[in-house]
Amino acid sequence: MGSVSAILFLAGLCAVLAAILAAAHKAFYVWEDPRIEVVTDMLPGANCGACGLPGCRAFAERVIEGDFQPGQCPVGGADTAGEVASYLGIEVGSLERRVARLLCAGGSDESHHAAAYQGFSSCRAAATIGGGFKGCTYGCLGLADCEVACTFDAIHMAENGLPVVDLEACTACGDCVDACPKDLFEIMPVRRRLVVQCRSLLEGDAALDECRVACTACARCVADAPEGLLHMESGIPVMDPEKEHLESRLATLRCPTGAIVWLEGQQFPELTEVADAV
Repeated sequence: MGSVSAILFLAGLCAVLAAILAAAHKAFYVWEDPRIEVVTDMLPGANCGACGLPGCRAFAERVIEGDFQPGQCPVGGADTAGEVASYLGIEVGSLERRVARLLCAGGSDESHHAAAYQGFSSCRAAATIGGGFKGCTYGCLGLADCEVACTFDAIHMAENGLPVVDLEACTACGDCVDACPKDLFEIMPVRRRLVVQCRSLLEGDAALDECRVACTACARCVADAPEGLLHMESGIPVMDPEKEHLESRLATLRCPTGAIVWLEGQQFPELTEVADAV
């Protein structure tokens, strides 16, 4: 008789707990749009953050909410954007394509080494020792932290120690920006043509003593550029990208070192072939 009572008690307890769980589920249930999973599966799954969001699922949620457009996924490309747009019945939309640019042109042919470095082969490690082994403490160290960090195989090191970005493969994810201890990478629209390839705070002969393509702070570019396009900050010309247009290339004509350039596609075209072979 006692065992029967125990069984009945346990059965009743289970029924009560089940009812409590059912009520809790109903009370705390949060409905989720089933389209989120479908759109997430359509996306490339890189979770690279190039769209500005922490991952593909977050992007799917924002697209469904109407805050983002399918075309704002730079990794998926036109095919993925079209598939998502067709499924959701919305416009593909577009986002100006962005790429990583290196703000240094001082490779081993242009900038000398002030010391021999034999430590761990990493820019970040080398930079902890007096800013690195190069004469220009502001320049690229060339130990490939950016190449290693790039999950899209969009960066390759050239023989002169400069990283070359493959514009077709670059997704503007920003991994190279985070990896560089010298803050020499910047994500910018691919349409942007005028780029200052130097971050050195040295001026005049002091800059040239360390790198023959360094900005000398002569400010000729500022004088030659369309009004309001450039101004000097800490010896470096800084551009207002909203004011860039075709005549902006005038800013490069009298630069004595080529520190400011007008790009027509690849940043270091003469290094591209070398970089592919490395």
